[in-house]
Amino acid sequence: MGQEITDVLGRIDADAFAGLVQAFDDPHQRWFFSGQGRSGLVAQMGAMRFMHLGRAVHFVGEASAPSIRRDDALLIVSGSGETPVSTGFARIAKAEGAKVVTLTHRPAGTLAGIADVTLHVPVEESKQFGGSLFEQSCLILLDSVVLGLAQQIADAHRLMLQRHTNLQ
Repeated sequence: MGQEITDVLGRIDADAFAGLVQAFDDPHQRWFFSGQGRSGLVAQMGAMRFMHLGRAVHFVGEASAPSIRRDDALLIVSGSGETPVSTGFARIAKAEGAKVVTLTHRPAGTLAGIADVTLHVPVEESKQFGGSLFEQSCLILLDSVVLGLAQQIADAHRLMLQRHTNLQ
């Protein structure tokens, strides 16, 4: 299974990944993360790490998530790129003037057509059940963005640890 992840990550387009990293350039931009099912769990884990960085981030659907507006950004994790809830959220975000970023294995799908930034996660076949390979790959990719951004912050791990929950 580990080789499958290595193979997928090895096929990530470097320029597209750089575009994903660049989408997070503004440390003051508000971010909303979303996904359905296990992709949503990956989006929640990504949102948590961006919060640890000190970013203003919300998970769509949480009771404390505000409305999305112009100059905000929405990241959607969706393997199919066709999930009605996700494409609906993307259309709302675009109508409000927000940037839309997606990780998907369908670069020609509906969601990719709406998004400003698309990272194609090239999952074709897997020995794993369901979309596990896609979800695992997305988590590693989002953590890679966080690691890159953390390198720009002095004493990042200490600051991230201060933001880590202590109610567990």
